[in-house]
Amino acid sequence: MRNLPWIPLTIISVMLFMGIFAPFLTSYSPIDQSLPDKLLPPFWEEGGSIKHLFGTDIFGRDVLTRLYHGARVSLIVTALALLVGGGVGLVIGIVSGYVGGRLDSLLMRIVDAALAFPTILFALLLAVTMGQGLRTIVIAISLLLWARFARVVRGEVLAVKERDYVALAKVHGCSPARIMATHILPNVLNTFMVLLTLHVGVVIVAEASLSFLGAGIPPPTPSWGLMVAEGRGKISSAWWLSLIPGVAITLVVLAFNLFGDWLRDRLDPKLRQL
Repeated sequence: MRNLPWIPLTIISVMLFMGIFAPFLTSYSPIDQSLPDKLLPPFWEEGGSIKHLFGTDIFGRDVLTRLYHGARVSLIVTALALLVGGGVGLVIGIVSGYVGGRLDSLLMRIVDAALAFPTILFALLLAVTMGQGLRTIVIAISLLLWARFARVVRGEVLAVKERDYVALAKVHGCSPARIMATHILPNVLNTFMVLLTLHVGVVIVAEASLSFLGAGIPPPTPSWGLMVAEGRGKISSAWWLSLIPGVAITLVVLAFNLFGDWLRDRLDPKLRQL
């Protein structure tokens, strides 16, 4: 318990709490406008009010409320993108590494092409053809992630398949599918879980970047990246509009990266501190 990364875990727990219970944490709507209350500063600034702790935006919407609901959007996008991209990458990495040969060469060339293609450009193309929305951003980020997972998992599989228990399974007549499911998969799950944790920050930054550029979550749905974009024109007079969601993005991404580093050290026997 003493070695747990309490600060990152606390930040992650706060984000999860905000995202899950967003509708119950405030009485304000994240999208309804109240123009008489527009551009109220945070409560500690002159003219601020405890009714709007982090102030309001240009349409009079409560910034803290939109921050809560923006956390929910980030959680949904992250969960879906990691489920799709990570799952596809895991399967392709195991198959490519175990089967080898021409199939391995073909899959790795596809991985190289996927890694070389600019994600932001692809997301913008999707936004033009499919329109903005959750589906567009999940597809764009998933197509970024699967190749990263596939390459790392394949490297683990290349080492695991040379071990004695895999050879014994082949001698006993186990099918390739059974060997991959019962002998290869359990031995790459530690690496896969670390990758998932480390890529949470990647997904959050990608979602925020795409929303900032107008290729992500469409307004008025709150998104941290969209909140930063909406406040950039008033950064000198209403700094809280961009700074507060920007700080939230920074803290959450840093927390997940630190937790991922800790998890890697704990799960890797070579790095574990005795």
